[in-house]
Amino acid sequence: MQPPPLLAVRAIIRDDLGKILILKRATGDAYGDLWCLPGGKVDYGQSAEEAMTREIREETSLGTYSIQFLFYLDGLPKMPGDKHYLTLLFSCLAKGNIKLNSESSEFAWVGLGDMEHYEFAFDNDKAVRACLQD
Repeated sequence: MQPPPLLAVRAIIRDDLGKILILKRATGDAYGDLWCLPGGKVDYGQSAEEAMTREIREETSLGTYSIQFLFYLDGLPKMPGDKHYLTLLFSCLAKGNIKLNSESSEFAWVGLGDMEHYEFAFDNDKAVRACLQD
């Protein structure tokens, strides 16, 4: 019997030019050296919005506000043993200065023309492209 899908959240945070914040996962971590949107798993007893706010604060030290649900990504397992994630995407505004925790080694602000320079984990490139094309 396979485990049920895991619930995750990811944030679309834009700068003043409309570019989206992405994080490079630390070397040695799962999917190390690949890029993704800030976010992570929803903890038991936590709302999706609370999880998103917590994950952004933990990963970037940014505070979030004006949170709005956008859409979801169904991260189906690609190989036996892979996890199945259902990821909720939110847009939000953020305040503060970015200070990365140990889960990430770099951050970048990307526009549609920048996407070819980054290799993404968790199919996050699909979410970034969808938001940038709007």
